[in-house]
This record gives sequence, C-alpha cells and structure tokens, in this order.
Amino acid sequence: MENTFATQEFDMELKGKQSKMAVLFIYAAIIQGAVAAGATFLGAYGDQIGLLPMSGARVVAAGGAGSWFVMGYLVYLIIGVVAMAVTSMFYFYIEMALGKTYKGIAKTLSWIHLVLGNIGVAGASIAAMWGGYWAVQAISPTNQGGLGQPAGNAHLVLVVVQNPIAAFIALALLGFFLGGIGYLLTIRSK
Repeated sequence: MENTFATQEFDMELKGKQSKMAVLFIYAAIIQGAVAAGATFLGAYGDQIGLLPMSGARVVAAGGAGSWFVMGYLVYLIIGVVAMAVTSMFYFYIEMALGKTYKGIAKTLSWIHLVLGNIGVAGASIAAMWGGYWAVQAISPTNQGGLGQPAGNAHLVLVVVQNPIAAFIALALLGFFLGGIGYLLTIRSK
C-alpha cells in the first residue's frame, strides 16, 4: 500500500503582502545572536586578552555559583536567539499564510511582545551570567584569577542579581503573554 502522506503535495498560498513583525523578530534574533557571540568570545578569551580576571571555563567547571552563569548562557541561546527566530514564524504564518493584518490593540500587543520579550530575556540571562561569573571569581583561589574569599561570599554577589533577574523574567513573561493575546486577536479578526 502506498503512503499517501509522503506523496501528497502541500501547497500554501501566501495571502499577505509582507510580514513586518516576522522581520522584526528575525532582526531581534540576529542582534541577540551577536550578543551571545560576544559573550561566548569573552567567556573563551576574556582572561587571555586581559578583559576578565579568570576564564569562563573555570567558572563553568566551578559548579555551584558557576551554574548561574551556565543557566543564563543557555537560556539566552535558547530563548533569546532561537525562540525569537521561531517566534517570527508565528507572525509570518498569521500575516502571510492567513493574510491577517496586525492593527489596533493587536499591533500594540505585538510591539510589547517584541520589546518586553527581548529586554526581559536578555536582562535576566545576562544578569545570571554576570552574577555567576563574579560569584565564582570572588571565591576562587588567587592563583586562578579569583579573590580567594570564603565560599559563602558567593552569595553576597548572587543576592545582588536575584531581584533584577526576577524583574526581567516578569517583563519577558508579560511580553510573551501579551504577544499571545495579540496572536489570538489577529487570528480571530475579519
């Protein structure tokens, strides 16, 4: 028996003329990717070129407070870069395949989605990376670029970024939630 799914043609008629929001989210993903590349470069070579006191590899290997750095970095790559690019496909589908136009409150919500989502993700991720890096640096031995402080002093650094991270996460979630409402309003519009 022949597999009809594999032989069936799929045609999608593009009804819209352009997808402005899809383009903006692609640009956002490109900018976030450039920032991530900069963070990667600093983590890999910052100590060797004299910009940072210790290598990112030592921060990652330290575990504990270093996990804040790792989680911030991974979240930034996954949500700040990849999810922003994927989000552009939602806007592309709604505007191009469905032929819907973002207007009125839905247009405002899409802009809030773009701005708060990107600021929130970048802020939370970078704050976590910053906190993790400097917390590990505070407690690492001086011969490794650290300050040689007691292990408990890592928390003195991490407590500084705790509330900003929570605030940035709240901004991102608000942006994503309002963007979802914008999707629904636009899809249901005539």
